[in-house]
Amino acid sequence: MADKKKPNVIVVLIDDLRFDEVGICGHPFMKSPHIDRIGHEGAMFTAAFHTTPLCSPNRASIVTGQYASRHGIIDNVARDAHSHRLPNYHVVLQRLGYDTAHVGKWHMGNSGGPRPGYDRWVSFPGHGSIVDPVLNIDGDERRHKGYITDLLNAQAVEFLRKKRSKPFALFLAHKAVHPDAFQAADGTIDLTKGGYRVPARHADLYKGAHFPRRPNALPPERVVKDKPAWTEAFRLKANPASRRVLDGIEAGSDEEIRLRAAMMASVDEGMGEIFKALEATGQLDDTFILFLGDNGYFFGEHGLGPERRFAYEEGIRSPFLIRYPKWFKPGTVKDDLVLALDIAPTIVDLAGGKAADIEHMQGQSLRPLVKAGRRRVFRSSFMCEYFSENAMPWLIGMSYKAIRTRRHKYIHWTQKSLDGVACDELYDLTRDPYEMHNLINQRSERATVARLRRQLAKLVAQSVGL
Repeated sequence: MADKKKPNVIVVLIDDLRFDEVGICGHPFMKSPHIDRIGHEGAMFTAAFHTTPLCSPNRASIVTGQYASRHGIIDNVARDAHSHRLPNYHVVLQRLGYDTAHVGKWHMGNSGGPRPGYDRWVSFPGHGSIVDPVLNIDGDERRHKGYITDLLNAQAVEFLRKKRSKPFALFLAHKAVHPDAFQAADGTIDLTKGGYRVPARHADLYKGAHFPRRPNALPPERVVKDKPAWTEAFRLKANPASRRVLDGIEAGSDEEIRLRAAMMASVDEGMGEIFKALEATGQLDDTFILFLGDNGYFFGEHGLGPERRFAYEEGIRSPFLIRYPKWFKPGTVKDDLVLALDIAPTIVDLAGGKAADIEHMQGQSLRPLVKAGRRRVFRSSFMCEYFSENAMPWLIGMSYKAIRTRRHKYIHWTQKSLDGVACDELYDLTRDPYEMHNLINQRSERATVARLRRQLAKLVAQSVGL
């Protein structure tokens, strides 16, 4: 007889964590044994992506399974009222008999108060504070003493150890590795009022370590030769006001990368406590655990940093680890194109939801990837999109729609042109995985460009429901 028991669900989301910033994914010096355990005892997805590489839009995409064009959270501007109306998969899980919890960063609106879909709510206003944060616990908002990662870990473990007669779903969204920052109501960020902050026990962790840069970590003057859309942005980025922001967090330096790795140590400790709680309560193998970041991050690639908003691989790729023995054998590696959009339909599918619970979602359940010997391609392409915002003054007008296939990436800058000519970009990822050679003006690539433009137009239309 088939096992009809509904699995528990844990999603662990890290803020600004790029695809190679945990040990199992290739970080040269970070030690993350408990996070790595998820992949070692389950599956590591090597081609996992975000469709809008920015905090608020992508968080909304994760909980709705929709492109930003559809769900409407298109930037980091406070949209408190709208975030209460999102078709959040946790609302479906409650209806399916789950005990649900959100612990951590919400950031779809600056209010830290409870949203629909959660039986337990622990969050904070806006970006929150790394040390002694204000936490909103089931509507009670007050300051708590301590390091925010430790406080969120403790809240998550308390929820997991609770005695219950029904399955649970925990969404644990850490503030790490985002620095402290002041955010105005219009989404503008001032990093000079914050920075990366590490607990005393990890203050000297990885001191002196070096993170080797990728070949595409180039100065702006080299980048704009192939990427003319960036000419004005790099000029604006060099002004004194912009430099104060960048220098405030040592952008692109080994010290910035070290501090991010040291902040992850507390996340990994919490993951160890989560494993202990699941083992102590006998629930480990009945729990679907997913670990990922909410967008990528640039360490100087393409002249970018501190940045995550753009469709180059470092901005849109994510670590993506799943432990669920009923689906994946230990050490499984998958190179299928998967998206943050796929999380909501996958979890609702696991929970026993019906087609009507998933039909509004644009992602796909990952269940087909479990089947051995399958021949059907899971996904051949997807769209990335970004809507210009005021958060960083040098990024005004940098809107795009892009398509990524197994081999190619085409980026259409919707507001950028030089002398009336579009500043679009085309990359052959097989021959040029670091996206250093823009082929948009190559005569030999005209057919490829035309085909990708047609495919992108179709994806754009589908994303808004046309």
